[in-house]
Amino acid sequence: MSSTQASAPHRTLDESQRAVVGVCIFLAILVFAVFGQSCGFGFVNLDDNLYVYQNPVVQNGLTTQGLVRVFSCGMCSFYHPVTMCSLMLDAQLYGSHAGGFHLTNVIIHTATAIILFLVLWQMTGVLWPSAFVAAIFAIHPLHVESVAWVAERKDVLGGLFFMLTLWAYAGYARKSFSPRRYLAVVLFFSAGLLSKPTLVTLPFVLLLLDYWPLGRLRPGNFRSLHPLIAEKIPLFALAAAACALALAAEGKTITPPGKLPLALQLENAVVSYAAYLGQTVWPAGLAPFYPYPKHGLPPWKIAGAMVVVGGISSIALLAWRRPYLLTGWLWYLGVLVPMIGLFQVGAFARADRFTYLPQIGLALMIAFGVKELSDSWRHRRGMLAFAMLASALGLAVCSWQQTRVWRTSEALWRHTLAVTATNAFAHNNLGAALAAGSRKAEAMEQFQAALEINPGSAETHFNLAAVLAMQSKTDEAIQSYQTALELKPDYAEANNNLGILLVGRGRTAEAIRCFEQALTDQPDYAEADNNLGIALATSGRLNDAVKSFHKAVGASPGYVDAHLNLANALALQGRTAAAVQQYQATLRLNPNSEVAKEQLRILESNRPLP
Repeated sequence: MSSTQASAPHRTLDESQRAVVGVCIFLAILVFAVFGQSCGFGFVNLDDNLYVYQNPVVQNGLTTQGLVRVFSCGMCSFYHPVTMCSLMLDAQLYGSHAGGFHLTNVIIHTATAIILFLVLWQMTGVLWPSAFVAAIFAIHPLHVESVAWVAERKDVLGGLFFMLTLWAYAGYARKSFSPRRYLAVVLFFSAGLLSKPTLVTLPFVLLLLDYWPLGRLRPGNFRSLHPLIAEKIPLFALAAAACALALAAEGKTITPPGKLPLALQLENAVVSYAAYLGQTVWPAGLAPFYPYPKHGLPPWKIAGAMVVVGGISSIALLAWRRPYLLTGWLWYLGVLVPMIGLFQVGAFARADRFTYLPQIGLALMIAFGVKELSDSWRHRRGMLAFAMLASALGLAVCSWQQTRVWRTSEALWRHTLAVTATNAFAHNNLGAALAAGSRKAEAMEQFQAALEINPGSAETHFNLAAVLAMQSKTDEAIQSYQTALELKPDYAEANNNLGILLVGRGRTAEAIRCFEQALTDQPDYAEADNNLGIALATSGRLNDAVKSFHKAVGASPGYVDAHLNLANALALQGRTAAAVQQYQATLRLNPNSEVAKEQLRILESNRPLP
C-alpha cells in the first residue's frame, strides 16, 4: 500500500508534464500552420520600405554606426531601438529576402504564445483554460496584422518581452523578495519598452495579477495595496521615461490637438472598445486601415457602444466573487488606453494590431468562465471542451485566410477596399502598388479616386507626381510635387523628387534649394545628398559637390551611385588616389559597373610609376 501511495504523485507529475509539453508543441504547430505561409510572401508598401528595404541603417546589417544611430534617436517616427536591432540582425542574416523577416516574426510569435501559456499555468495552476487563452492569442484573426506584417516587428517583439516580464514577475511574487528576481522584471520590462513604447501599461497589469490570480491584493484591504504600488515605482518611472521618449520621437506624427475634435476622439474610443469586442467574437471584414467616417459616427453606434462597455464594466465590478472577470476586463480596457485614439498617431480610427495584447484579457474572461461552467455542469464537460476546441480551430481557419490577404501589396489593398468604404488611404496605396508594377493607367485611376475622397493628401499628390514623371509629363509632375509640398512643407521625398525634375529642366539653382530643404527636414537622406552633389557639380561647385557625395556615402555606405559620383568628382579635382579608392569601393558593391572599371583603368594607367 505504501509503495503504491508513494508512486501515485510521481505518475501524476509525469502526466502533467507530458500535458504541458503537448500543449507547447500544439501551439507551435498551430502558429506555423496558420502563419508559416507568410514566409513565402514579399514586403508590402505599408511601412515595410521605411523599416526595411529602403532603410539604409537596416540594410547595412548590424554595424556599430547603425547601433549608435538607432539608440541615439528615433527612427520611423518611434523610439524602439531593440526592434530596429532585430531588423538589422535579420538583414545581416537574410539580406533583402522578405521571407527571412517573416520567419522571424512567426518564431517570435510562437515563443510568445508558449510563454503566455506557461505563465498562466504557473500563476493559476489550471492547465486547459491557460492553454485555451494561449491558443486564442496564437491564432486569432485580429493578430494576423501583427504577425504577417514585417513592419509590425515591434508588436511581436514587444509581446515577447511583455510575456517574459510576466514570467519573471510570477517567479518574483511567489517567493520572498530577491533583488535578482526583481532585476529580471526590470530588465525584461525595459527591453519591452525599447521594442514598443505602448507597453507602458504593463505595471498596471502586474497590479491586476496581484489581485488575481496571485492573490497578493486582498479585496477591501487597502493596506495591502500600498506595498504593491511601492514595489512598482521603478517600473512606473521607466514607463514615464518611455512616454517622454515616445512623444519626442513621434512629435510630427501625433495628430495636433484641435485637428480632430476631442468629442470625436472620445466617441471613437468608446466605439473602438465595442468594435474590438465584436471582432473578437466575429472577426469578419478585417483591414489594416479603418478610416474615420466621413460624416462622423452615428449617434446610435455611440450609444450602443456606451451601453455595451458600461454594461460589461458593471457586471465585472459586481461579480466580485469571480475575480477573473474584473482582472480580464480591466486588462482589456487598460492595455488598450495608449492605442485607443486619445493620442492619435495617423488618420485611422482603429487598427487590428492594437488588440494584440489587450485581447488576452477577454480570453481570460471566456476561458475561466467556461471552466466555472464546466465545474458546475460536470455532465456537459465534453460538450464545453468540444465547443472550445471547435472555436479555436474555426479561428485558425479564418486566420489562415486572413493571412493570405498579406501576400502582396495589391492583394492587401484590394481586400481593404472590398471591406471598407471611402478609404482614400487604400486607394492611394493600391495605386502605388500598381505603379510599381508599371500599370500606370490603373494607378492613375486609384490616385484620382483617393483625391476625390481626400484632396488634401500630400502622399497621394506625391504618388500622382511620380506616375506623371514616369509618363514624361514633367510639367504636370512638377505641379503635383509642389501641391504636395504646399500640403506638407517638410516632405523631404517630395523636395528631392522635385529637385530631380528641376535639374532636368535646367533649373539647377531651384533644384539645389529643393535638395537642401530635403536635407534640412531629413539630415541623413543619402539620396538627397547624392542629388545635391550632382546639381552642385553641374553648377561648377565641385568642392561642395564632393562634400555632399561624402555625406551620402557616410549615411549609406552601400550606396553604389554615391561612391561612383564621388569617385568621378575626385577624379575631376585631380585627387587620383582618393578617386581610385572610390572606384574600387564601387566595384566591391557592384562588380559589373563598366563605368567604374573604365575610369579605374584610365586612372591607373596614367599614375606615375613608384
